[in-house]
Amino acid sequence: MKGSMFAARSSSSSAAGPAMDDRTVDRIFAGSLQNLPPVSSKIVRIFTSSTFTDTTLERNTLMAEAYPRLKDYCRERHGLEFQVVDMRWGVRDEATDDHMTTELCMKEIDNCQRLSMGPNFVVFLGQKYGYRPIPTYIVASEFVMLRDALLAMGTDVTLLDTWYMKDTNAVPAIYILQPISSILINFNNKRVPKLQQEDQATWWDNMCKMQKLFRKAAQTLYSTNKIDHEAMHNYFMAVTEREVIRGILSVKNTKNHCLAYVRYINNINMQNIKRASNFIDIINRNIDTESVKLLSDLRDNRLPARIETTNLQRYTVEWTGREGLDLDTHQEYLQHFITHFYKNMVKLVDRAMRKEDSSAQGQIITELLQHLHACNNSVRVFYGREKDLEKVRAYITGPSSKPLVLHGEGGCGKTSLLAKSASLCSEWLAPSKPLLIMRFLGTTPDSSAVTPMLISLCHQISYNLMLPFDDIPDEMVPLTAHLKELLLNATKEQPLLMFLDSVDQLTGATDANKVLWLPTRLPPHVKIVVSCVYEENDPAISQDCVTLRKIIEESDNFLEVTSLGYDLAMDVIKRWMTDGHRDLNNYQMRMVSNALGRCSLPIFVKLVFAEICRWKSYSRPQDTHLAGNVMDSIMMLFEKIEKQHGKLLVSHALAYITASKSGLSESELEDLISLDDKVLDDVYQYHLPPVRRIPPLLWTRIRNDLPNYLSEREADGVSVLNWYHRQFKEAAKKRYFTNQNSSQYFHSSIADYFLGIWGGGTPKPFRFTEIQRHRFNLKEKEGEADRKVPLQPLAFLAKDGTVSRYNLRKFGELPFHLVRSRRFAGLYEHVLFNYEWLHAKMSSCPLQAVLSDFEDACNNVHDREASR
Repeated sequence: MKGSMFAARSSSSSAAGPAMDDRTVDRIFAGSLQNLPPVSSKIVRIFTSSTFTDTTLERNTLMAEAYPRLKDYCRERHGLEFQVVDMRWGVRDEATDDHMTTELCMKEIDNCQRLSMGPNFVVFLGQKYGYRPIPTYIVASEFVMLRDALLAMGTDVTLLDTWYMKDTNAVPAIYILQPISSILINFNNKRVPKLQQEDQATWWDNMCKMQKLFRKAAQTLYSTNKIDHEAMHNYFMAVTEREVIRGILSVKNTKNHCLAYVRYINNINMQNIKRASNFIDIINRNIDTESVKLLSDLRDNRLPARIETTNLQRYTVEWTGREGLDLDTHQEYLQHFITHFYKNMVKLVDRAMRKEDSSAQGQIITELLQHLHACNNSVRVFYGREKDLEKVRAYITGPSSKPLVLHGEGGCGKTSLLAKSASLCSEWLAPSKPLLIMRFLGTTPDSSAVTPMLISLCHQISYNLMLPFDDIPDEMVPLTAHLKELLLNATKEQPLLMFLDSVDQLTGATDANKVLWLPTRLPPHVKIVVSCVYEENDPAISQDCVTLRKIIEESDNFLEVTSLGYDLAMDVIKRWMTDGHRDLNNYQMRMVSNALGRCSLPIFVKLVFAEICRWKSYSRPQDTHLAGNVMDSIMMLFEKIEKQHGKLLVSHALAYITASKSGLSESELEDLISLDDKVLDDVYQYHLPPVRRIPPLLWTRIRNDLPNYLSEREADGVSVLNWYHRQFKEAAKKRYFTNQNSSQYFHSSIADYFLGIWGGGTPKPFRFTEIQRHRFNLKEKEGEADRKVPLQPLAFLAKDGTVSRYNLRKFGELPFHLVRSRRFAGLYEHVLFNYEWLHAKMSSCPLQAVLSDFEDACNNVHDREASR
């Protein structure tokens, strides 16, 4: 981000997001924390809604043909990530043990609406209304009314009493449908298929009986005006209808975000009832007229009324042969469907991108917005610490001409204190209008290394002073001098306040002197507040703080941030519980009290809170355990998630994120797992997938169980996931990189991915598992499959053959992983001594980025001759 990007104030009306006016741009550059526009996202993320069994052919064809093309188009044309959330693809059964899929679907629709550029929701409807689960949660008052209504009719309610338990930890109390395997213990037992089939049959039988009970009671309550139509319909609704309501019917602007496909099949053969039941709702060997009515209201009335005709496509096809629908006879329909889907998606993405500002100014605004939003997020959960805030206020309003350093152990709350102080400065310094410069270092690529960070600070100050950007140098020494010169422009009316969190997280050419660029004598009306880690028993981690002590010298300019202390920690937990509508029973409250008595670091309090939110009032004491420190808490969390979602899948997914240099995007992570045959063999033990890729639902469920511990940030122009706190990364390293080999395995896999070895349709070999060979009578031991991962060229070309953009992700990640997997020959051949690589990277990145690849290699090569 260098050179004459734009005049000091550009008059462009749009910035990091659609249609941003000049005043908004000015406010962002001035560091205002009020009414921030959302950060422009770099993702196209679509939720695909459909029923389970009747759209398999279409969904498999999309997965094999349309999605890889869209991925390439978004990436090459616009530098966007393309992600699909298909909660049905690759999943064997509608019923999940914990009944959480419906709630997850709703969360994912919200995520797609929040994040996606352009399209975010597509629905496929046929003649099947689909799976109608019974509710996972029912408010206690309503459950009691339903139960009483049934008892009044003389109906036995034993089944409801068996499967639903009252949880008074929820406020108001709710009844919760119990996990299936807690009652039918063989429901998930794939090892003994006979027992599993028996328990699955029992569950479906119980489920249907409960469905009838709820509907009977709900209709009675509705007819006597005790509940409204919506509350009654809740017990009749299919998952797909719920998704369509969330994704289309309650959306203001469907034109730019939603597509719908409706397919009718003529002459469904009802003789073959088993096959027909995949495409139409059948009950007791007859067509389920209730479902037909509910579906036609949704498909033929409510949907067309809400969605543009241009975004709704209808098809009619004939039922043929035994299967009804198949690849060969319906090739023409599928081809038209895929082409139409692809063109419409491209149209919506292009339309969204025309409103985007991809200029250099837009990029700087994206950077600033990420830090301002991070500040607001930290402030939202901040309580107490009045004494510490008072000390920061005294510094900001006082005469000191040196920076203020907040220091303390990892997880003690330095970041929140720094953010809260920044948010109060306008109030402290009124009536003057301070220029606020806010950076959470290490959370974005432009705030991770010293040089780009300093350039970014100079950009922000220069904009406010109406100075041209051309004068900003890009070499470390002149850059530091330039920043000091800019600080001289602060005035009483516009003081300059700089808040830099985690200065010890910065990387740069001279790692030993990471903090020596910091101005130590500040001109009038300038204040700088920084934070860094200091742990007495860990000199390595504390060295930057020690350096700061030497260069700042004033002990008054050091504020130790300590843990919250028991009383404040308990207070914070109680406040969060009130906000989250949660409560605990006496025994559980004692457990929390004991844990906070042992440790009251904010990061620990946060982990405790996340854990107790899962506790029910009826949870057994052995299931309500809290660890005594941060590391053990994180390990306990990892263990719980591995148990829930499979050890191999979880450990590999989290290991890839941990091994990455600056995080991984969700589609990169799905690609990496789809190339990892150790994981796929585990996931696909009992069936053969139509496309050898990981079902998206599996990662979605894991991510949902790591709330706020993985943060979204931007890296190399892409939105990536990374650990929100250093201690999570350390815990994951300790757990998943048990030896040199395991660490090298993950780095090497990521290196292969960014080299593009299996990209662009190159099939990757694999071995069938013994169980698969036995189950499917396979003669061969090995196969190969295209994993639908993209190529990784150095640059993406426009139609006329000119470079449209460079592959910044490859430049950022590949050298790092080749070094750490000790593949030095590959490093020399593809990176350090490769003319095309050097030319492309120099054309798109600062010289410093190219040099740091050489420095990183030198630091890690133990061969004297090679490092020379």
